[in-house]
Amino acid sequence: MDTVLTLEDLRQRWNDVLDLVERQDRITWMAFFDARLASFDGKVLTLDYSDSGKFGSSHQFPETRERQLNLLKAAVKEVCGVEIEVEQRP
Repeated sequence: MDTVLTLEDLRQRWNDVLDLVERQDRITWMAFFDARLASFDGKVLTLDYSDSGKFGSSHQFPETRERQLNLLKAAVKEVCGVEIEVEQRP
């Protein structure tokens, strides 16, 4: 049986995902730590960085490198048990 993951499930486990990412690569963690989980359709997670500028300037990670995205996707799979794709909005 496939695991059905919702946006709320992801939000509840997001800190666990980020903790795993940070243990593997702090630079990658920095790329995602202030992203807002905007939507999730069961397969594609959309990250929104529009709030990142409210405390100063944006962190300049609107287009994260493929390696960093792969690390994030692997962390979600390990923590939540599902494979996802990631889209990003600046």
